[in-house]
Amino acid sequence: MVSGPEKSPLRPRGMLRISRELAVPEQEIEWKAVRAQGAGGQNVNKVASAVHLRFDIRASSLPEPCKARLFQLDDKRITKEGVIVIKAQRHRSREKNLEEALDRLKALIRGAAVPRRPRIPTRPPLSAEARRLEAKKKRSLAKALRKRVTE
Repeated sequence: MVSGPEKSPLRPRGMLRISRELAVPEQEIEWKAVRAQGAGGQNVNKVASAVHLRFDIRASSLPEPCKARLFQLDDKRITKEGVIVIKAQRHRSREKNLEEALDRLKALIRGAAVPRRPRIPTRPPLSAEARRLEAKKKRSLAKALRKRVTE
């Protein structure tokens, strides 16, 4: 559910394009304007220019494998309930903050959309193993020569 000022040109419409084959209906993205934190003087104190964006992973139309990978991410922006919460307050204008929040959401989903290639364990070459054993013998000999001689 998209929320925000009724007459605002900020109201997103249509689809949020994640990649060529993946898009999210913008009705699934909820955002609201809030007052920004920190220094900034009068503008921060009276204008709600920061944006809180919420995206419910479970209720979304994302493919199931993508949802599973999102849940596996160790990201502080994803709550235990499966809601992505993004706060953007870098810019002075609400439009730019909303755009930044949507870009961050896109980046997060884009990262989870592509499955990771499984790691194929490899063996060290035989020559590397031979070098390691040779170095080990040399170290052993050097240490043995440091011992006290008993005859």
